[in-house]
Amino acid sequence: MDLDELITRFSDTRENQGKAVFSTLFIAGNKLQTLFDSRIPEISLKQFMLLSVARQSHEPLTFTQLGNILGCSRQNIKKLADVLMKKGFITIQQSPNDTRAMCISPTKKADDFFQNEFSQYQEELKYLFEVYTDEEIKTLSVLMSKLYAGIENLEKKTADENTKKEI
Repeated sequence: MDLDELITRFSDTRENQGKAVFSTLFIAGNKLQTLFDSRIPEISLKQFMLLSVARQSHEPLTFTQLGNILGCSRQNIKKLADVLMKKGFITIQQSPNDTRAMCISPTKKADDFFQNEFSQYQEELKYLFEVYTDEEIKTLSVLMSKLYAGIENLEKKTADENTKKEI
């Protein structure tokens, strides 16, 4: 059985379509991580995403803020940041706004990586999306935003249920 067959098998009802979308997202994430981890020798895809978000911010972000953006725990961010710091891509310092929190800032090595080496990977990203028309990319972008809204909805429901259990 291949992925297309599995998707077809789960396309008969809205519930099954939701299951197929969920499964496809999970599998696509794994495939993308495997592809990019093998292509970018110096850092993993997760490290790359952390570095990319940190570079886009106008101010140093805390581990907690980065975890919220990237959808993982503060502890996972700390592990990723420790590796990136050892490799010279970031510095870790105390937050200017909260002495209990730690922030990361990209270094010149990170800037050099994005200016020199990353352009090759940006070219490869074009292959990922070249199968879509401009209209399909626009639609996919809208649908991904809705997916995030659904994730936030599920997170809120889970938090509400956990609050009720504590009471």
